[in-house]
Amino acid sequence: MALQLRKAIQCLSTGSKIFLYSETTMKQTKLPFLLSALLGVLATGTSTPAQAVPSFSRQTGQECANCHIGSFGPQLTPYGIKFKLGGYTDSDGKEGHIPLSGMVAGSYTHTSKDQSGDVGNGFGNNDNSSLQQASVFFAGRLSEHLGSFTQVTYSEPDRKVRMDNLDLRYATTLQIDEKDTVVGVSLNNNPTVSDPFNTVPAWRFPYISSGMAVGPQAATLIEGSLAQKVVGASLYGLYDNNWYAELGVYDGLSQGALTDIHVDPGDKLDGVAPYWRLGYFKDMHKQAFSLGVFGLTAHLLPGWTPGPTDKYRDFGVDSSYQYLGTREHVFALNGSFINEHRAMDASDPASSTGHLNRADLSASYHYDKTYGVTLGLFDISGSSSATLYAPAADSGSRTGSPNTNGYTMQFDWTPFGKEASWQAPWANMRLGLQYTGYEKFNGARDNYDGFGRNARDNNTLYTFIWFAI
Repeated sequence: MALQLRKAIQCLSTGSKIFLYSETTMKQTKLPFLLSALLGVLATGTSTPAQAVPSFSRQTGQECANCHIGSFGPQLTPYGIKFKLGGYTDSDGKEGHIPLSGMVAGSYTHTSKDQSGDVGNGFGNNDNSSLQQASVFFAGRLSEHLGSFTQVTYSEPDRKVRMDNLDLRYATTLQIDEKDTVVGVSLNNNPTVSDPFNTVPAWRFPYISSGMAVGPQAATLIEGSLAQKVVGASLYGLYDNNWYAELGVYDGLSQGALTDIHVDPGDKLDGVAPYWRLGYFKDMHKQAFSLGVFGLTAHLLPGWTPGPTDKYRDFGVDSSYQYLGTREHVFALNGSFINEHRAMDASDPASSTGHLNRADLSASYHYDKTYGVTLGLFDISGSSSATLYAPAADSGSRTGSPNTNGYTMQFDWTPFGKEASWQAPWANMRLGLQYTGYEKFNGARDNYDGFGRNARDNNTLYTFIWFAI
């Protein structure tokens, strides 16, 4: 079935091909020309949230604020949701649009207490300034029904150029029971990256965060553990502008292919991983809301070592609400809950079965498509495991718990991105101040690691400047 998936991917495009080698079969596998071209670029060289890309604005003739709340991505308005589901192909009808954009983000990170070691690659254990990431986007309409959102990123502190998000789409509109129905296929490399709502892991708040601050040990598999390590095809549809459904399947890339595109192989996906999504979306022009469920099932081989697998079954529920009004005052509320059932037969055979939960809620207000404030709450809880969550063996910690909770507050200013702003539709910029506070971290409020480090010691002040052209 894995080989069949690789062959099925060819149907999205025709033309010149290159070859990747399957780690298990070592047989040549053809990839579409567009993906091949991207991988060719990557051979010269992080998973980050995808951004607002001005090439979409130039293509449609619309200001960035039409697609994005606060004039900057990735939080989508109803128009932005429909643009994405339409395969990134909506256009002003003019010729000559080039589907290329660029993005640069610089940042400064301060934690309440110095980290136990340096971040790496010349950075210290606190107060680090960096060129956090620089990306090139191949993003826009390629034909009447084919469009792309593809990202190649240089990031710090690792200082590597790597494959980032890939979402190549074919979409068309049909009549089903006399109702307009958008039907499409997405070739992508991260479960949930194809989703149009800001409630799933690939797109939820915070939309940018520090790569130089310590984070919780625990995360569900669907929260990016497979990002850029897999490739998959999903079939999706939006019926009557209300009912959304998506069904996809993902296959792991070989170690050789991952090395070529500078992605850490991590654990091997054993077999294929199915992903599904159902949702209801209602656009009432001045306001909109959505409700949905989603899920992912996968088996992993830790360290690519043959033997027992770790088995994951993730299930999520989500909801969102937007008040748009006249676009002078915009409110948004996004929430999700993910439950993961796990049988860790390879990583933790003593404990074996367990669960992990993640809850997120964010509320934002933007004034005049320029000034924004967002508050996000997060809570991680689940089964304890001395193997999965324990710190160093000699630390004395007895928690072995994933439990972590806290909040993130962000203030941002987006001076460009409106129709009459400077260099529109070429320039877009956001400046932000973000603070993350922890009430509990890796199982405890105080001395969670056995060496005297407290949850609040990881509180992080993060400032950024984000520029896109």
